[in-house]
Amino acid sequence: MNSERTYTLALIGLGMVSKTYLDALANIGRPIKLKGILSSQKSTAERFLSKHFSKDQQAPHIYSSVETIAADPDIDFVIITTPPDAREPLIKVLAAAGKPVLMEKPVERSFQGAVQLCKISEAANIPLGIVLQHRARPSARALTDLIKKGTTGALQAVEISVPWWRDQSYYDEPGRGTYARDGGGVMISQAIHTLDLALQFTGDVQDVIALTTTTNAHTMEAENFVCGGLRFANGAVGSVLLSTASYPGRTEKIILHYDNVSATLESSLLTLHWRDGQSTTVGEMAATGAGADPMAFTSDWHRIVIENFMTMLDSGDTLLATARSALPVHALIEALELSGRSGQREAVKHIGDAS
Repeated sequence: MNSERTYTLALIGLGMVSKTYLDALANIGRPIKLKGILSSQKSTAERFLSKHFSKDQQAPHIYSSVETIAADPDIDFVIITTPPDAREPLIKVLAAAGKPVLMEKPVERSFQGAVQLCKISEAANIPLGIVLQHRARPSARALTDLIKKGTTGALQAVEISVPWWRDQSYYDEPGRGTYARDGGGVMISQAIHTLDLALQFTGDVQDVIALTTTTNAHTMEAENFVCGGLRFANGAVGSVLLSTASYPGRTEKIILHYDNVSATLESSLLTLHWRDGQSTTVGEMAATGAGADPMAFTSDWHRIVIENFMTMLDSGDTLLATARSALPVHALIEALELSGRSGQREAVKHIGDAS
């Protein structure tokens, strides 16, 4: 990593997750400068600065538009944390200006919308990274290394559970849990992280059958409960249970049953139960925002993702998560949603369908 260079960035979108990005930026171990911020309302930006920057700090500039960010020669890259429905106009302007972008999940509201953003960024030859920070957990990396060594054997079955809770006040924010702004409910806003992480170990899902519904726990448009079955291209099978209606909320969990070992990823803890009776662990438990406070998680993984993005800008190293690498989880979410509506088994689109 070129530790001498100072990267200068802009932050677009000042919702609840933006404080996590401020914390992550403050703990990056190399020079970095947040030059400016942009919100749909100037008053929101002013409140943000007042809340998070003291009078003796040099506060970021408030940009008037994405066009002014695109025209600023000082800006090396842009972080976008807006709701998904605001992404495409921003990406078009920044891509035309050649500005690399790191974006909060999801890519967009739908599989096809995510494909479109991939095409825009790739046509302009700009990096479009996605903050799917669970990929950065040491426990996830340890399991990836183990699978690459071939000691696990073939995958047989998978259990994925996200039994979370959100208070009604969370969904009372205008647009939250709607298809027009967010693209759906628990799947695309919460469970996307766990589903994406599971896919890093399982490979493609071939088809799904699902029940999706909105329980009486919430008044909202989209789903807050999903259960279903998965059939993978490699012959393995799996189950999902995804919820924001499971009071008081429990830690998400992925269990992968291989020929030689069953691996459990719970938060940032990996537990390995080998068929010979031995058990080992990697990492430790950490808060993940499973309960009423959606921001009850560490910013360390966001920091790792941002550092990875800077390293890519330095030397062209591989990103932890590109927009295109996030297409499989968008395709899986779409198939689960379609199956929940039709009551039938639905095929999952693959990357080849997105060219």
